[in-house]
Amino acid sequence: MKVKVNVIFLISVFLILWAFQACKDSATESEEKEIDHYQGKIAFVSNRDGNDEIYIMSGDGSNQINLTHNDESDAYPVFSPDGSKIAFVSERDGNREIYIMNSDGSEQTYLANSPLWFWDTDPDFSPDGSKIAFYSQIDGNIDIYIINTDGSEHSRLTNNPAIDFNLDFLPDGLKIAFQTDRDGAEDIYIMNVDGSEKTRLTTDQDHDWHPVCCPVGSKIAFQSERDGNYEIYIMNADGKDQTNLTNNSASDHISVFSPDGSKIAFISDRDGNEEIYLMNTDGSNQINLTNNNESDSYPVFSPDGLKIAYVSNRNGNEEIYIMNTDGSNKINLTNNGESDSYPVFQP
Repeated sequence: MKVKVNVIFLISVFLILWAFQACKDSATESEEKEIDHYQGKIAFVSNRDGNDEIYIMSGDGSNQINLTHNDESDAYPVFSPDGSKIAFVSERDGNREIYIMNSDGSEQTYLANSPLWFWDTDPDFSPDGSKIAFYSQIDGNIDIYIINTDGSEHSRLTNNPAIDFNLDFLPDGLKIAFQTDRDGAEDIYIMNVDGSEKTRLTTDQDHDWHPVCCPVGSKIAFQSERDGNYEIYIMNADGKDQTNLTNNSASDHISVFSPDGSKIAFISDRDGNEEIYLMNTDGSNQINLTNNNESDSYPVFSPDGLKIAYVSNRNGNEEIYIMNTDGSNKINLTNNGESDSYPVFQP
């Protein structure tokens, strides 16, 4: 009887040790997955110092450094294609102006100096990094301008009483897609980089917004409310083959292409709040990546296409998160009590 009890005891101890080791192995595997961090840099905007400043950090959230350091707002950072420069918008001179700096924050220089009370905003580098397009109210209405990255050759590309904005370069750098209300409703136009040959691509009477050019090929994604609510559409760069990709009763908007042009991330409220979705560029395989009860927005792909950074307020304030493109391995990178937003990856 005593031997039988000892055997049972030994078996029980073995099972407990086995279960403990299994949990330990599982935790180790989870930790290994958790440290699958992006290896590059991410710039972002934070108001942790009392006003909006541009920060940069490592892909694991470490080494968060304030690059701009002044008492006025600095926002809308965008990297040059080679990653060596950051263009941004600053109000340090009393109105919004386009500035440029090295990616370490040195040599901050204004490019487009507008008169007081006017503003320049939304800078976008040309694919070869030699020019920056932006829109400005300097001439009394919102028009698109372009300037060399050394501040020379400041040119006005659009010149009419309408509002021209939300611009994006095609990957060859020869054309710019933009949004305008010159025909009564918001439409998508395209023009040469010198402002010539402006061509209307969308002709629907409802609003077409926010053109985003595919980084490879000649496709343009945009959002339209021609079906009664915001949907993500795609078309050729000549305006042909306009196709509704999302096609549901919810609001789908703010699309961004993956670097290889095979996927589109976007925001949808089809589940009751804003979530980040991913789909193929033909609209198939639409997947909710974030799937929580709070707002998730502003998705942006890493240069290798393996990660998506985004903004979430799931912890009560806006924070920068990163995840794999299948929605796994979500990591809070900023994790502080203030607002952190507008992430951009360094190429």
